[in-house]
Amino acid sequence: MVRPPLSQQDRERGIRLGERLRAARGERTSVEVAQAAGVSVETLRKIEHGRVPTPAFFTVVAIARVVGLPVETLCEESLPATL
Repeated sequence: MVRPPLSQQDRERGIRLGERLRAARGERTSVEVAQAAGVSVETLRKIEHGRVPTPAFFTVVAIARVVGLPVETLCEESLPATL
């Protein structure tokens, strides 16, 4: 099965997601958060900078838990208001 190309809306949603996770990280380093979430530092950095617009669900949940951000809140803040 071939995955359809990402839309501009998909890319923008990924950027919003990354910005929100990065802001919730606060003063903690990406190394600290990545270790606690069980992901690589490079994966965390890519997500935070919007270079992975559709990260794996459980990766996002793990990061959100570490930074104390409820997944429901993260979804509400990352999705466009028109949905």
